[in-house]
Amino acid sequence: MPTFRANLLRGGVRQPWGTIVAFLLPAITFYVALTAYPAVRTIWNSFHKVLPRREEFVGIANYSELIQDEIFWKAVRNTVTWASVSPVIEVTVALLLALALYAKVPGARFLRVAWFTPVLMSYIVVGILWMWIYNYDWGPLNVLLRAIGLGKFAQPWLGSPDTALASLIVVTSWMWVGFNMVVLLAALHSLPKDVVEAAELDNCGWLAKLVFVIISLIRATLLNLVVLSFIGKMKIFDLVWITTKGNPLWSTETVSTYVYKRAFEWTTFDLGYPSTIAMVWFVIVLGAVLLLTWLFRMREKLEY
Repeated sequence: MPTFRANLLRGGVRQPWGTIVAFLLPAITFYVALTAYPAVRTIWNSFHKVLPRREEFVGIANYSELIQDEIFWKAVRNTVTWASVSPVIEVTVALLLALALYAKVPGARFLRVAWFTPVLMSYIVVGILWMWIYNYDWGPLNVLLRAIGLGKFAQPWLGSPDTALASLIVVTSWMWVGFNMVVLLAALHSLPKDVVEAAELDNCGWLAKLVFVIISLIRATLLNLVVLSFIGKMKIFDLVWITTKGNPLWSTETVSTYVYKRAFEWTTFDLGYPSTIAMVWFVIVLGAVLLLTWLFRMREKLEY
């Protein structure tokens, strides 16, 4: 033991590089093959016209075309709207549900399972389920509206450009509220009891305690959930593809679905332009996430 300690202090112990490489090599291989190489290849393709049997360097021609692509900007507008509205709905409703469970409302155990269940479903199942609910003729939503005398509001929810995007936003919010609820419920249970009890002893009202004590203590969790939801909605694909495929009239087109269509459905057979869209969108999403993170940190510095 003294000899080992002396060698260690003198830097004489050799690193087991063979063992380190053996453990890291599988992970590095998967990372390079499935993440690094596709990213580099996408950047390369964005400056080329990539046809099935040849490549042609076009410089920034793809980026110039993208600026004038009206469908792309419609997809951007839809996606940004989705990513801005849905996180607010999800986190707000999730907070209310978590507070209800925290207050131990009757049937809290059943409600916790029921509200969390949609998270366990795949987007395919959720999409098919809500296509039935939104059906104009026999969907439960329109049937209910007609039954209570509000039949004039019944409409093809996914078939109208005015309501399709809002209808899908409702679906994703319904699906992910349960996940946010569980996270917020855990944050509520971790609140320091002495602070909450002190607020109660000072005759702090329920609303004041919620705003100035509870929300202040779990603010970091709320902001993290908003950022995570924002990232998820900026790359939404599955639900749109199952339900509307971007229709009607591009009203539900997202950047992800548009990239897929340009790469595999349009008859141009060019992978260069879709790669350009993917690169531009990656930069936009990365910039938005960094901006949100910076704004949240600046707000904390100003308040503390």
